[in-house]
Amino acid sequence: MAKQKPNGNFNMVATTLAGLEEVLAAELQALEMDYIKVGTRAVTFSGTLRQLYEANLWCRTAIRILKPIRTFKARNEKDLYEQVQKTDWSEYLDLDKTFAIDAAVSHSTFEHSLFVAQLTKDAIVDQFRKKTGERPSVDKNRPDLRLNLHMHENMVTLSLDSSGDSLHRRGYRLQTNVAPLNEVLAAGIIALTGWDKKSTFIDPMAGSGTFLIEAAMMAQNIAPGLYRRDGYGFERWKDYSEELFSMVWRTAEAKEKREPQAEIIGYDIDPDYVQAAKNNIENAGLENIITVKQADFFTTQAPSEHGVLVMNPPYNERILSDDINLLYKQIGDTLKNNYQGYDAFVFTGNLDAAKSIGLRASRRTPLYNGAIDCRLLKYELYSGSRRREEQAKEV
Repeated sequence: MAKQKPNGNFNMVATTLAGLEEVLAAELQALEMDYIKVGTRAVTFSGTLRQLYEANLWCRTAIRILKPIRTFKARNEKDLYEQVQKTDWSEYLDLDKTFAIDAAVSHSTFEHSLFVAQLTKDAIVDQFRKKTGERPSVDKNRPDLRLNLHMHENMVTLSLDSSGDSLHRRGYRLQTNVAPLNEVLAAGIIALTGWDKKSTFIDPMAGSGTFLIEAAMMAQNIAPGLYRRDGYGFERWKDYSEELFSMVWRTAEAKEKREPQAEIIGYDIDPDYVQAAKNNIENAGLENIITVKQADFFTTQAPSEHGVLVMNPPYNERILSDDINLLYKQIGDTLKNNYQGYDAFVFTGNLDAAKSIGLRASRRTPLYNGAIDCRLLKYELYSGSRRREEQAKEV
């Protein structure tokens, strides 16, 4: 078994998307984890079984919470096979249970992650067959035990995947539009805006409502894991404590704020998207917190003096716009004229078109939307008096 410290602490890894590592580290800090260390698309930390359950329930920007059980060096196939067999797999897996292996390989003598996964599977199956004459089955879709193998150069880390299904699949989405935003990415973007969860929050191109729902969950202090329908990987582990998880779940439910904490508004020009967003919002039980209207962003006015506006306009990748540069120019004009006093954030994968916004970005954060290289651009839209002060300073 993995070494467990006397206080019940063990090491864990939370995986995330590129660019959200610091946001995730802050979330783990809020959950009072120990030894938090930021890596590439991952944050390592240590905690107890209760905290492993909490991380799955509360982390908005984690994709998976892994529990490493062994790390070893494997120079060739024989090494890998023998090292995998050094673990007593009956401690984690029964014959009548299914398992699956997700493998990720980088800078290694092994070129294919599928081959590595297959070899690992063979080593586990052969161990059972040798001891009992029988073998557990593989189920890639809904296994009882999901293992994660990470190989960098020739160092291998074998972990138990406590999440099961990816944590970005919150469970509240009934409908999405053509190019829905991953929930983890949406939550990460909102965290990067520094929104205080009290001032007005607007998404003027709301699509199926992902930004709005993630913002509302933050403002109301709702754990994203509470929407989960399919359960977690750890619920099928041998050391699963139903009593402990039930306590963690009830504690999360009790922390939700019932009264609306902030004004959260969404617009979309397409009535079908407005309906899709409303359906998702209702499914999340947030219809009293979020307002969605059919409106053309270019005709809207800021509903308050200050706030945060976040938008994910088309990039011309999957959603095509007639004239993308004109669209981005109109975005810039509308922000400048109608949203003074706001901090506006434009998340885009079309870096050329973004130049047409015509405003100076005070921050550019590199992120990815799937494989698309994107930027989160921040525009501080000073209100009249502030702008005059700035100009006076420049003179």
